[in-house]
Amino acid sequence: MTPELRAALEGAVMEATRADWSLLAADPVSGGCIHTALALRGEDADGKTKHFAKLAEMAREPLLAAEAEGLAAIRAAGAIRVPATIARGDDGETAWLILEWLDLVPLSPSAGAALGRALAAQHRAPQEKFGWERDNFIGASPQANGWSGDWLAFWRDKRIHAQLRMAMAKRYPSKLIDRGERLLTDCDAFFRTHAPVPSLLHGDLWGGNAAALGDGTPVVFDPAVYCGDREADLAMTELFGGFPKDFLSAYRNAWPLDEGYAVRRDFYNLYHVLNHANLFAGGYVEQSARLIERLLAEIR
Repeated sequence: MTPELRAALEGAVMEATRADWSLLAADPVSGGCIHTALALRGEDADGKTKHFAKLAEMAREPLLAAEAEGLAAIRAAGAIRVPATIARGDDGETAWLILEWLDLVPLSPSAGAALGRALAAQHRAPQEKFGWERDNFIGASPQANGWSGDWLAFWRDKRIHAQLRMAMAKRYPSKLIDRGERLLTDCDAFFRTHAPVPSLLHGDLWGGNAAALGDGTPVVFDPAVYCGDREADLAMTELFGGFPKDFLSAYRNAWPLDEGYAVRRDFYNLYHVLNHANLFAGGYVEQSARLIERLLAEIR
């Protein structure tokens, strides 16, 4: 870290907290693969303090801005704890997002159950439309939004079709693209018993984006927020694992799921599998093709 960047981060914290603060050290934090993550250890009038910071080159500043907006939206909903945003800014070369430092532990069964109940409460809060006022990101990929009164049209066009276009640009197998387009033509079959209402979604709720405080309070972070079908959030919690079984049980007890969820779960997770294919290629391309075929078989 250059002396200039060190001074800029120190000044950002002091301006945000309106208190003197000295940056003593910046230690690397493992976990993310998009930004540089640091534990900023410092000292103010009350003693030693610590903050969490993400640093990125200026081209990636919009990702930090979108993350801050998503955290603010979840925080405003008042159902689930998120890290508080302390400061966001840049020095013309490096952008940063400085957050509250939280000592986190993996979700225990009881913390998982608490998260399930809290997520149901967040999803129940009324929202006017599907989508979001600005585009944001899913991982490092752009995520198109805008507002819509038609959930299935939004999901088809802004989510699955957008990923298929990216796959086409990467020259992935034409069969994958063609079969994906065929799926989108007939996917209304998955919604015969389900009429979703808009819910505020975390949007990227895999196991690495949820944890708990020492007292068992669940915490989520790294969101990709928008308003959509609550099942899209739940689906992702089942894609990569990492959530105690008590999580989904508690959610279902708080707000039961409609008939046909298991198939829609795969339809919603296709978005994330395609996104991984577009970001990382490898086995995700074949996984996407298999998932499309499985979903098409449900329609026949």
